[in-house]
Amino acid sequence: MSHNSFGHLFRVTTFGESHGPALGCVVDGCPAGLKLSEADIQPFLDRRKPGQSRFTTQRREADAVKILSGVFEDASTGGQVTTGTPIALLIENTDQRSKDYAAIAAAYRPGHADYVYDAKYGVRDYRGGGRSSARETAARVAAGAVARKVVPGVSIRGALIQIGPHAIDRANWDWAEVDRNPFFCPDAKAAALFEGYLDGVRKSGSSVGAVIEIVAEGVPVGWGAPVYGKLDADLCAALMSINAVKGVEIGEGFSAAALSGEENADEMRMGNDGRPLFLSNHAGGILGGVSTGQPIVARFAVKPTSSILTPRRSLDRFGAEVEIVTKGRHDPCVGIRAVPVGEAMAAIVLADHFLRARGQQGETPAWPFAPPDATPLRGEAV
Repeated sequence: MSHNSFGHLFRVTTFGESHGPALGCVVDGCPAGLKLSEADIQPFLDRRKPGQSRFTTQRREADAVKILSGVFEDASTGGQVTTGTPIALLIENTDQRSKDYAAIAAAYRPGHADYVYDAKYGVRDYRGGGRSSARETAARVAAGAVARKVVPGVSIRGALIQIGPHAIDRANWDWAEVDRNPFFCPDAKAAALFEGYLDGVRKSGSSVGAVIEIVAEGVPVGWGAPVYGKLDADLCAALMSINAVKGVEIGEGFSAAALSGEENADEMRMGNDGRPLFLSNHAGGILGGVSTGQPIVARFAVKPTSSILTPRRSLDRFGAEVEIVTKGRHDPCVGIRAVPVGEAMAAIVLADHFLRARGQQGETPAWPFAPPDATPLRGEAV
């Protein structure tokens, strides 16, 4: 199986299966000299790990990360710093219940990757889906914690803004609320509604989808390239690569189709600091594939979990028609735990583009607003 790596200068390769002994990743391209310890990574894994509420799978995993390589003791501080070599991160699986999947060893779950994996490779790991399981995303979250070290000054936050047909009221948006409820929801009233709604979904053995919004602030103007290295194209690819994601949009996204040119254009004026002041952000912080300096805003839609208790018609690998019920421990809304995963993938993309921008532009890219007869002004350091 190929294509297990993502990124260019900052490159992440993940490995492992849902019910294997462990999973993890190798992060290549991380600059040397950054402070990094397991304590820097673990809090992000703790946000993603299962079993933290009745609204997620009850699989109990500590998701304790181990750094196997790429760090060494800093003589001046006694702490660990990155060495510039590949950073290997390991997360052991400790609560597998593979017997739960014995009944579907030869059958394909409708809506799941079972059929296409078998058709492509001639073999599949039916225990939780193997590589197609959302368990793989733990490694991405660990890599994302490293990526955040590469882009100091950049804030990357995510929030769940819709479960099933129920969306938040954006007028109630409060980032502090995200850590006060089990849904990563920025609207306290919507979170209360989600609780009752998802209880009903969970008790019926069904599942629902969700929409997550990621906001990155502090990204300067100039990251990304205009044609095949677009920042938004890489960001969309990263978010779409998350298990169960079926749609991604930047800024207004699909809603932009309903706007006029006058409404959609982000008008500009000169700010008091001599830099452009945008009057809106329909573009989501990216124009022509290059960051504008505004907050980067992306949303992605997560489909309902395919593993449900309601009998569904399907086929087995021998072509026989069957009805399939998936027992075991599953998320009634896998989109909840996708919030820290989306943050991590955004961090990985931004770390990669930071290094690419630095390599192409240097530490201080040229600033366009300079007197006609003067040496071009220089912006702040990237």
